[in-house]
Amino acid sequence: MKLSKKIQEMAVFIEFAASAGMAIFFHIVLDTPQVAYTIFGIGILLSLATYLLREDLDKTRHEMLDQYHQAHELTFALAQISDPECQTRAHELLAGNKRTISMLQQGFIPLDETEFYLEGAKCSDMAQKRIKAVDPITTGWLTRGALVNFFQSNLRALDRGVSITRIFVMNREELGDPDIQKVLMTQYTDDIEVRIVFRDELPSTAGNHSGRDTNSSYDFAVYDDQVATEVFQQSGIYFGRKTAQPANVERYQRLYEIIDHCAHAVIQEDGQIILASDKLKIAA
Repeated sequence: MKLSKKIQEMAVFIEFAASAGMAIFFHIVLDTPQVAYTIFGIGILLSLATYLLREDLDKTRHEMLDQYHQAHELTFALAQISDPECQTRAHELLAGNKRTISMLQQGFIPLDETEFYLEGAKCSDMAQKRIKAVDPITTGWLTRGALVNFFQSNLRALDRGVSITRIFVMNREELGDPDIQKVLMTQYTDDIEVRIVFRDELPSTAGNHSGRDTNSSYDFAVYDDQVATEVFQQSGIYFGRKTAQPANVERYQRLYEIIDHCAHAVIQEDGQIILASDKLKIAA
C-alpha cells in the first residue's frame, strides 16, 4: 500500500520528465523548436491534470471508506461479539435504538420523565397565547416535585396573560374523591380553565383503531399551536416525547378538539368542583 502510494506521488515527476525528454529530443535532434515547446506545454498540462485527478480520486476513495465504516460500525461491532447471550442482548439494544431513530425520523424527540417535565416547563415559559392540555387525573400535581415545578411554570404563563385549558380524564367515581377535589380546586382557583371528560364518554377516534381505549393515558399538551408534548401510554426507556413538526402538532390539535367536544365544564359550589350540567339539573 505504501509502495503504491509512493509510485503515485512519483508519477507526476515521471510524466514531467517524459514530456521534457521528448521536448529536448524534438528541439535538439529534430531541430523543431515549435513542436518541442508544444510537446513540453502539453506534457506539463497533462501532468497537472493527471495529478489533480489522482488526488481527487484518492480523496473520494478515503471519504467513501470512512462512510462505509461509519455505516457498518455497528455491524462490525456485533461481529466481534462471540458470546451467544451477549449477542442476544446486543440485538435487543439495537432494536431499541432503531425504534428511537424511527421516532426521530418522524420529528419526535424522546424524553425521560425529568426531561419531559423540564421541556414542558420550558414550553410553558415560552408560550405567548394558549396552552391546551389533556391530563389523566392524579394527586401528583400537589406532591411530585417534577409536576409541582411544571405547574409553577403554568402559573407564570397565566401571569403573562396566557390562556390555559386543562381537560382532566377520569372515571366518574373519582370526581367525589377528596384528594382529586383538592387538585381540581387548586387549578380552578388559579384561573386555569378546568374541564372534565369521563373515560366512558371518550369517542372511539380518541383511542386506538379497534375502538374506545379506556386505558389510554391521554396525557398531552399543545403550546401556541406550535409545539406538542405527550406521555407514552406504556412505560419504557422513555417517558414521553416532544415535537414541533406542523403535521404532528396538527394531529394533537385535532385530538384535543375531539376530546374537548366530549368534555364537561365545571363550576365551584360549596367548596366542591361539580359539573356545570349537574347544577343546571338541580336548578331545573
